Amino acid sequence: MEKLWTENLRDIEPYVPGEQSSDKDIIKLNANENPYPPSPESLEVMKKFDIAELRKYPNANSTPLKAALADYYNVDIKNVFVGNGSDDVIAIAFQALFNSELPIVYPDLTYSFYPVWCRLFNIPFKTYPVNHDFRINPDDYREKNGGVVIPNPNAPTSIGEGLDFVRKIMDYNRDSVVIIDEAYVDFGGISSIPLISEYENLLVTGTFSKSRSLAGLRIGFAIGSERLVSVLEAVKNSYNSYTVDSLSIEIGRASVLDDEYFKETCRKIINTRQHVTEELRALGFVLPDSSANFLFVTHDKLSMKEMFEYLKEKKVFIRYFDVPRIDNYVRITIGTDDEMDVLLKEIRGYIDYVKA
Repeated sequence: MEKLWTENLRDIEPYVPGEQSSDKDIIKLNANENPYPPSPESLEVMKKFDIAELRKYPNANSTPLKAALADYYNVDIKNVFVGNGSDDVIAIAFQALFNSELPIVYPDLTYSFYPVWCRLFNIPFKTYPVNHDFRINPDDYREKNGGVVIPNPNAPTSIGEGLDFVRKIMDYNRDSVVIIDEAYVDFGGISSIPLISEYENLLVTGTFSKSRSLAGLRIGFAIGSERLVSVLEAVKNSYNSYTVDSLSIEIGRASVLDDEYFKETCRKIINTRQHVTEELRALGFVLPDSSANFLFVTHDKLSMKEMFEYLKEKKVFIRYFDVPRIDNYVRITIGTDDEMDVLLKEIRGYIDYVKA
């Protein structure tokens, strides 16, 4: 017989991350991780860090990291919020900024954590379908709502939009908070951060997990008006004043200051992405021009689910989504040139296997 106390347990379907493996021989192209190591300056911080300092609480305001981000993005430190990864930052933003009875709105094909947060925090939501080319139509976002979330570039589609697109969204939603999720913007997207001086209701979120190679450390941030950031701080401090640990603050700061290395690794990924895009198209695959560190790939005559399973047997992990409209697509993270050469070799092997 079921215990009565179990009726009080939360019943929710959680977000499912990309498959992890402890096999060192795996070529892991399923989680949008950066194939290159963190900044050498970050490594120096780790070497010199006084572990005895971990007995103390970290800087509650993460001031050194906020100051570095403020300088980098040419904003005031009061415009910067940091948290334990961008998922933490966005989750706090959902709690802090979306308190209307009206539904928040976002695209139907996008980051699958958004509906999880909505259900967790009891936020009503509505989605608008992307078009046949997987583009977001800004005119869909004209009707009254409780808030807007737009990933730019979008995931898993890899498509980025320009500032004219964001301005339309903002002009249509002057009475709602708009979050632009820029997890992948450093790989060729266009950042909306310059618009925060024009729109007090705009919050732009970012992460150190992708372009700064620090997914294992968990650092995220948001940049917006002082009004929005102050509300984020109030919510954060209502349940955990120390979201970013001492080591993350120092390593994150070092990563921001090492701009040359940051730009070099982004450039490598962009160049590799272009090469792989051309190779895949030559093999008959169809994919949009990506503004992210991954490709969104399909084929008119091949099963992407079967290719995903075939590659997994060859120890090459990519991401397959069993979701309507994109159930014959895969998402492929950009790795090193050597890793992508193995991917292409195994994909050619799959094509030969299907033809046999």
